[in-house]
Amino acid sequence: MSSLDGSTGPLQGLVRPAPAPAAEPAGRPGRAEEAPRPRRRRRNWGGWLFAAPAALMYALFVLRPLAASVQYSFYDWDGITVATFVGLDNYVRVFTDPQLLSSIWHAFFLIIFFTAIPVTVALLVAGLIRELRSKGLGKLAQALLFIPYVIPAAAAAVAWSWMYATTGAVNQLLSAVGLESVTRAWFGDFTWALPAVGLIGTWINLGFCTILLMSGIGKIDASLYEAAKLDGAGFFQTFRAITLPGLRQEIGVCVTITIIAALASFDIVFMATQGGPGYATMVPGVQVYQLGFTESRIGLASALALVLSVLVLAVILPLQRLFREK
Repeated sequence: MSSLDGSTGPLQGLVRPAPAPAAEPAGRPGRAEEAPRPRRRRRNWGGWLFAAPAALMYALFVLRPLAASVQYSFYDWDGITVATFVGLDNYVRVFTDPQLLSSIWHAFFLIIFFTAIPVTVALLVAGLIRELRSKGLGKLAQALLFIPYVIPAAAAAVAWSWMYATTGAVNQLLSAVGLESVTRAWFGDFTWALPAVGLIGTWINLGFCTILLMSGIGKIDASLYEAAKLDGAGFFQTFRAITLPGLRQEIGVCVTITIIAALASFDIVFMATQGGPGYATMVPGVQVYQLGFTESRIGLASALALVLSVLVLAVILPLQRLFREK
């Protein structure tokens, strides 16, 4: 009797053909396709190697100074002699010293001029430029409005200091329209010095917000405006129903950037008033500079800088959630 495998009998020498390999299911990669996995891992390591120089610079010039500031804030140190550990005394001083508290209040007051006014006016200007439907006029308006944002803030502060002088352009213009009683040395007035500084921030941030919002209007579907026009909607109705909802993200970016500029303001105030007259325009940025480099109170300056950083995050993070696209 012969066996089918051909071991004995007349079928000796014949072998059973090997079964055909099962077909791979559709959509599942075969063994040949699984081979490049090590190459993919090497590619990921290559990405980390490319990012390593930037990460090293960030750690060296951002994270390390931040950690050093946290350490210094717990000491009384003049930058030269031996430091003395004081615990939370510097933070208590920040929240109890009237002068330091007033500088924080001034920074929040500047939000009105750095954020509220520029964003509101930019929304109206961007909407009006869209209504004009003139590409040439729109480009000219964008260029004129964006020029202040290109000029360095320090240079803008110096130029405005000249215009705010007693014989400057601002007082001359007020006198020309019959408002001589309003003229004054604006940066020397304890009441009007801070609003005068704030108007410089308004002038700088207005162009940036306008350009950003106009780019946002460009992505809104034009058919929505056409439908609103056919329904007889006016400018303000269209603005409220279509433009504002469509600019949610752009408004969020404008508000975030300008609030940070207000709370962390330094160059405009330092070049225009250096915190004067008295402490009428003192802001935390200038106060940190004076404490650290003029009065050699490194610990207190570090504590104020960290408190300012926490305040910025406390204001910005909720706004990011508010303006997040739904």
